[in-house]
Order: sequence, then structure tokens, then C-alpha cells
Amino acid sequence: MKRRPTADRGGGAGAVRAKRSLGQNFLVDKNVARKIVAALKAAPGDLVLEIGPGRGALTHVLADLPGVRLAALEKDAALAAALKAELPGAGVVVADALGFAWESLASAGPLRIIGNLPYNVASPIIWELVARCPYFARAVFMIQREVAERLCAMPGSGAYGGLTAWVRSFVAPELLFRVGPEVFRPRPKVESAVVAFTPLPAAERAADPQNLAAVIKQCFTWRRKQLQNILKAFPAGVAERFFAAEQIKPTARPEELSPRKFQALAACYRSVAEAVEQAAPPAGPEGSIGP
Repeated sequence: MKRRPTADRGGGAGAVRAKRSLGQNFLVDKNVARKIVAALKAAPGDLVLEIGPGRGALTHVLADLPGVRLAALEKDAALAAALKAELPGAGVVVADALGFAWESLASAGPLRIIGNLPYNVASPIIWELVARCPYFARAVFMIQREVAERLCAMPGSGAYGGLTAWVRSFVAPELLFRVGPEVFRPRPKVESAVVAFTPLPAAERAADPQNLAAVIKQCFTWRRKQLQNILKAFPAGVAERFFAAEQIKPTARPEELSPRKFQALAACYRSVAEAVEQAAPPAGPEGSIGP
């Protein structure tokens, strides 16, 4: 797709000021932009969806890729309008990625996702995306360095948490490289990092996302407590079945469980809950209080 030249970004999207309320820090280093786009490994025929293009640092590089279809979600209406004028073929739409219907991409064809995600919404966007959009071949995001390190942390480490266990139940994350604050305007107070996600095979993805989310959130609310104490809040029988089947010590803490172990715990929770529901006596006629 041929792009329209811009005068040193002095107008168009380059003239739109950053909004603190949206957590905007615009990438201004062209070399870093090219490096991030190269990490996506987009091929002719791919649909590349960019989240939060901002002033278009990545968008302009993506627009030069041969044979790539390009679309972008931009919450800021002023930025979206400016990018539409600069790159009319980029498919820029005004939309908030936090409320986007990721399931709608099921029939989009070969899909890759990229973005310089605002620090304040990166984690919730990633949480929803990995679970609800198994259709992409690869995703590359620039996010806060500490979040990137959490995503790639191993069980037992201090950086391992609920976001780690959740994300790694759906994708394989990889920390590619770190990025300093000097390549942004305005400069953030923290460092960034670029991560890549590759979806896990269907057989390895979490089979019960709803229960998995509930289990992970419950456990990491009390991450310093032992599992035998945390699981007292679960239906009777869940803890015993889980400890026996997975050979987990009751004194273990949430950060010691791998993503697969959390999936096993969610399966135990579902199994016990279903058994309790099936054993319950049928409800009486409406208005009655007994059989």
C-alpha cells in the first residue's frame, strides 16, 4: 500500500498532542519501529491488526509491507482521523480495544496483531485477547518492561503472578528486546519491552477459561497464603482431589503452580461443582418450599 508523504510529521497525526488521560507515549524512533514490525514476521496475504497506532510510527512501516492488508483500532478520534487522511488504505477505525469483539476476527484469514500498548490498559487488553482470539498466528506488543518480565516469568519466581498463569494458558510469550524511554514523546518514567505471543496448539489451550479465571484470581488474591488455606473457600472436595491428582503439597503457594496446574485446579473445581449440582434435589413447583 502506497503511503502519502508527510512533512517531517509536522502535520496530520504528528500534530496531535499526547493525552495523559489515554496514557499516550508516542514512539518517535524509526529504527525501533522497523525492528518491532520486523519481529511480527508478516507475509503477503496476512491481515495485520494494529492496536493503538497513535501518530502512526508502526503504521507507516506496516503500510510499506508488500501484499499485507492493514487495519487499526484507535480510541483517539483525532488521531484516527489524521491517520485516515495520511493512510487512506490502512483501515483505521475509532474503537476501544478494551471493548473489541475479538471473536469477530475468526474469519479474517491469516492474522497478525501488533501494537505499542498504553501502559495503563496493556494487561487487560492482553488478558482478553489471548483467551478470546485464538485465530492469530503471531502477536507483537511493546509494553512496560515489568509487565513483559511478568508475562515471561517462570513459576516460583517473584515476577510470576496471575497474569502470567493466565496468558501462558493460551500463548507462548517471548521477551524480544528492551526499549528505553528516550525513543518516546513524551518520555515515560519507566522502560519498555517488546514481547511476542505464539498461540498454543488447541489441545494445550485452557479448556475452561471462565473457571480458570475465577481460580487464578482467587488464588493470587492471597498469593502469600498456602493453598490448603486458600482452597478452603472452594467447594468441599476440590482441595483433596487436586492435591492427590497433581501431587501438590498443601503448603505450596500460588506462585509455585505452573499454568497447567492451574488448569488442573480449574478442572477439579468444575468437576466437583457439577457433581454437587447433579446431587441436589430437584426444585419444587414455583411457590412451594418442599417436595
